[in-house]
Amino acid sequence: MRREDFVVTSNREIARDICEMRLSGNTTAISAPGQFVNLRIDGLYLRRPISVCDWETGAMTLIYKVVGEGTARLAERKPGEVLDVLVGLGNGYDLHASGDRPLLIGGGAGVPPLYGLARRLIQQGRSVQVLMGFASAREAFYVDAFRALGADAAVATADGSLGAKGFVTDILPAPDAYTHVYVCGPEAMLKAVWQCAGTSGQFSFEERMGCGFGACMGCSCKTKYGAKRICKDGPVLRKEEIVW
Repeated sequence: MRREDFVVTSNREIARDICEMRLSGNTTAISAPGQFVNLRIDGLYLRRPISVCDWETGAMTLIYKVVGEGTARLAERKPGEVLDVLVGLGNGYDLHASGDRPLLIGGGAGVPPLYGLARRLIQQGRSVQVLMGFASAREAFYVDAFRALGADAAVATADGSLGAKGFVTDILPAPDAYTHVYVCGPEAMLKAVWQCAGTSGQFSFEERMGCGFGACMGCSCKTKYGAKRICKDGPVLRKEEIVW
């Protein structure tokens, strides 16, 4: 973990209540897709954790959903403004477990960290499938971006306005069609995929956080191997250790 100042280079709405923010700054503390950052927002006591969508040397992309006062203020940030950021938080996804045909599943605001994961898996020569679930076409984003990477991307929407009508579990391929599953999204979706997935996998959990780096124990959860802190020991947990 490292505290860094990042400069906003762009900040725009890309779907209903979904914003994409690009920043420039020192990204050397980021070591794996699925990690997150913790942003200080003026006037608010607690920082706001946001998953890293993608990064490269000197630049980072965040995608966040406007759901409360903190993210509403974040959506008002303009290019040139400086943000105080804790960088390199969480464990991230393990790419070595992917096998040749990994399946990536994201729901809503859980889609962003899968983009950086997909890009790196494809760079390693993996054949990547991506399933994305949204409430409607108005909330959908980055579908074309995944396809531009070379991923086989499919979409399900609850109202049927884009892709298949239903949930990501309704378009889940047969178990022999993938070698490992990577998942991020709301807990109900995580549980549904956990029950249906035919392989081992890694599941990224969302949890309310105090410090974001393991000191306050406020985001602890029970696993088969004892209590773990979502911010420090997670947010990614292995399928085999999850207790519902």
